Amino acid sequence: MEDFNLPTKNWILFAIFLLVAGLGLPGFSQTPEQEVEAVIRSLFDGMKQKNVLQVEAAFSKEGLMQTVQQKPEGTSIASNSVADFLKRIASTPASTVLDERILSYHIQVDGPLAMAWTPYKFYVNDSFSHCGVNSFQLVKLPDGWKIVYIIDTRRKEPCEEIL
Repeated sequence: MEDFNLPTKNWILFAIFLLVAGLGLPGFSQTPEQEVEAVIRSLFDGMKQKNVLQVEAAFSKEGLMQTVQQKPEGTSIASNSVADFLKRIASTPASTVLDERILSYHIQVDGPLAMAWTPYKFYVNDSFSHCGVNSFQLVKLPDGWKIVYIIDTRRKEPCEEIL
């Protein structure tokens, strides 16, 4: 068996390498803003793939969904449960692609509370359907960031204003 003796200079270089590598590990972790963005991306990726379990995983059990409806007679709010949203995704025909394209992420975090403002354009089978803005409220629970509330706007045009 060979004797494993490195010269002192090599040991010092090796120790410096380990120190630098160890200090670099925190760089691989995500910021809270990146974690929040990942949850929102996962929601819409799951919706596009019709993966109900992936979509459901983005929400807290108490999640709420609302839409601002703008009509000639005035503005109102329509509510929808996460369970109904999941049923609609599950019942979407396999040939139909629901693609919500987020244009930008504006995320604010204070401890376990986050807000995300995400302008979007929505397409069905690559055909433009509508545009608007999502406003998400998320909370960091023991199992990670979860969406507790979404409210959105929807319109056909003008979409350039929402950036």
